[in-house]
Amino acid sequence: MASVLGLLEAREAAARARVEDLREAAARAAAVLEAAEIELDRRVIAREELVEALAVSADEATAVPEAAAESVPVPLPGTTVPSWHEGLPATVLSPDYQRVLGMVADRSAQGPVRAKEIAVVLGLEPTPAKVEGVRSKARRLAERGWLVQETSGMFTAGHRPVAGPGGGSSE
Repeated sequence: MASVLGLLEAREAAARARVEDLREAAARAAAVLEAAEIELDRRVIAREELVEALAVSADEATAVPEAAAESVPVPLPGTTVPSWHEGLPATVLSPDYQRVLGMVADRSAQGPVRAKEIAVVLGLEPTPAKVEGVRSKARRLAERGWLVQETSGMFTAGHRPVAGPGGGSSE
């Protein structure tokens, strides 16, 4: 008759092997999920860039007199970040951009913030895909004059007027 201790050790070894197999499967699934999230974020950014470029082209084609241009603009559908100028309220930004801007403004007393910090404070997972999405939004806000991007890649609250109808590039 087999010893009880021997039977328990055999069952423990089988359970340990099953746990290891499941950990490997979970790691593979996590890697596939992360790749899918990165692809999704890239596609979202590409769509936003295209819509924005089309809106800028449409704006250039239908230039308005200066008096009409001085009124508070209502962004075209898909135009998420108009160039900042004196008197332009943050409410012209889409909600995601307002959240990024508000978070940086709230943390301005503590100094510049990194995109990863912004993502965490906004309740996002600090995965590369999510952080890149936040970094893209913060850079776009900086390019349009809503934020200031430090040479270190960190962001601070502040405004600067942006020249030109498109307000800069959207790299």
